Amino acid sequence: MEEMIIGRDTEKKILKEMLSSKEAELVAVLGRRRVGKTFLIRNYYQKHLVFECTGIHEAGLPEQLFNFSRSLQQAMQSVLPLATPDNWVQAFTFLSDFLATKLKGRQPVVVLFDEFPWIHTAKSGFLTAFGHWWNTWASRQPLLKVVICGSAASWMIENILHNKGGLHNRISRTIQLLPFSLKESEDYLISRGLKLDHYQILQLYMAMGGIPQYLKQVDKGQSAHQVIDKLFFEKNGMLKAEFNVLYRSLFDNASHHEAIVRELAKKASGLSRTEVIKACGLTTGGTTTRLFEELEQSGFITQYIPFEKTSRDGIYKLTDEYSLFYLKFIDRTRAAGAGTWHKIAEGQSYNSWSGYAFEAICQKHIQQIKQALGIAGVYTEASGWRYTPKKGEKGAQIDLLLDRADHSINVCEMKFANGEFTIDKKYAGELDNKVKVFQAQTKTKKTIFPTMITTYGTKQNMYYTGRIVSEVKMEDLFK
Repeated sequence: MEEMIIGRDTEKKILKEMLSSKEAELVAVLGRRRVGKTFLIRNYYQKHLVFECTGIHEAGLPEQLFNFSRSLQQAMQSVLPLATPDNWVQAFTFLSDFLATKLKGRQPVVVLFDEFPWIHTAKSGFLTAFGHWWNTWASRQPLLKVVICGSAASWMIENILHNKGGLHNRISRTIQLLPFSLKESEDYLISRGLKLDHYQILQLYMAMGGIPQYLKQVDKGQSAHQVIDKLFFEKNGMLKAEFNVLYRSLFDNASHHEAIVRELAKKASGLSRTEVIKACGLTTGGTTTRLFEELEQSGFITQYIPFEKTSRDGIYKLTDEYSLFYLKFIDRTRAAGAGTWHKIAEGQSYNSWSGYAFEAICQKHIQQIKQALGIAGVYTEASGWRYTPKKGEKGAQIDLLLDRADHSINVCEMKFANGEFTIDKKYAGELDNKVKVFQAQTKTKKTIFPTMITTYGTKQNMYYTGRIVSEVKMEDLFK
């Protein structure tokens, strides 16, 4: 039942094309744990899924082979248990024999290997056997569609996307499943009978991002503050212990990944690759490049290319809401128990965090911002910009620039507030300075449009009039 799937329009389009293609397909679905990979495949391919095998975490070869034969028994709807294959080559022969009976019709047939990296144990020969099976038999069955899912990003990237052996260039499509957008999060909560206003949903999103499994923990009649208290600060809160499991389930030698994330959490404006390497004591080279790639592929960090610069000057930011929240408020603190979050939310650390978290969310909703500004159809490059001043000069930092093909630039200011935002004399001066320094240093001839992106809009006063050209509100981000 496709209706049950919230959002995921791009992914559903790929899955639909795959189903109707005239050749065998091998699709890899990557994404962090709890983002909804299995749910998407099972629900979308409900009518076509004939075999599904899920790897067992940290189990050996005998257990994985036994698990495979049980999966095959279920698929065959056999009352009698099947013989456990001696090795993976034999296991895939059994699978081919079973699938041959299903491929006689005209309907596409879908096979799902879930937690694929866990099936491959040391010296088990699983990946080689899978590659051989795909190349010699499966790839010749036009109606066969094979989906492999995995949370272990390092393994999937290394062994599937960058495979040098039998699976080299065999993946026909890759789906990188990212967390829900604000709109999808709202739709998901509504589908569970929960009606929260945009400000409450935004607060939840700022703490845990659009991870379906986290949003599933929201109970009816609870405010965002209560939910955050329950999940993060109470004794057995689900998201209190999640951080320790999260990176280890995704990456080999996760301590390096964690170190990068911890450094980026300290610096809201982001760090260059060189700065991260220095701070974490890493070496420059292929291994470190892979760390960055794995964290980016899994949606934890994002590289932003500064205005008129190349990727060599890229700035990395921590863009996973959950990790940011955890490292800011939970990690190495004693704060716990009911009401903790309410207390924290009245302090200064909340203000600095909420500003940064809101900015990060705006960066993920550029499409919605463009829509609200009426420039959805204009080619635009989003970037940031900073100028480090020389002696006697004033510096400036702009977190979001929308550089447009119609000879204009939106200089965006993002402000999180629990009511209308007010521009005062001091802030107006800072805004003017930003625009002035930007124009002087970049020598741009484009028209500058100062733009406010806020929760509830900006108060129309003497500092607003004649200075701010356009604005975007929280509700626009939910479209």
